[in-house]
Amino acid sequence: MDLKNYIDKDLIFLLKEKKKERVLFGMIDSICEIKNLENKKDIKNAILYRESLMSTGIGLGIAVPHVRIKGVKEPVVAVGIQREGIPDYVTIDDVPVKMVILIIAGEGQHKEYIQILSLVVTKLKQDDVREELIKAQNKKELYEILVS
Repeated sequence: MDLKNYIDKDLIFLLKEKKKERVLFGMIDSICEIKNLENKKDIKNAILYRESLMSTGIGLGIAVPHVRIKGVKEPVVAVGIQREGIPDYVTIDDVPVKMVILIIAGEGQHKEYIQILSLVVTKLKQDDVREELIKAQNKKELYEILVS
């Protein structure tokens, strides 16, 4: 299993927004438009609910908001980079979130969902990968770093 199988070049973003909810909703809007998902409101509500339980800011400048939801046929991964950070995204180490990896999977896709989470965390635990992602100048560079 490889991240290349799940990361869509069209769902990689150099983020301008610096507010958590705006970042998440903007990414969800783009996912729904690009992937033709019709349950945007349900996805937003599910992500907000998930975040209300516990922030997905896992530390090291990384957030991995994720949800399984009815109506999604195959897992979707979107990547957003905000070089300056998202100050209101709570993290376990108080390091500002600069990388948002948003994962949406279908209700019955538990195995794929867990595998994607594992791949993302394993990749982003590498200091050099995080540094390269923050320095990347465009979507193509971001994609190549993520799938290498």
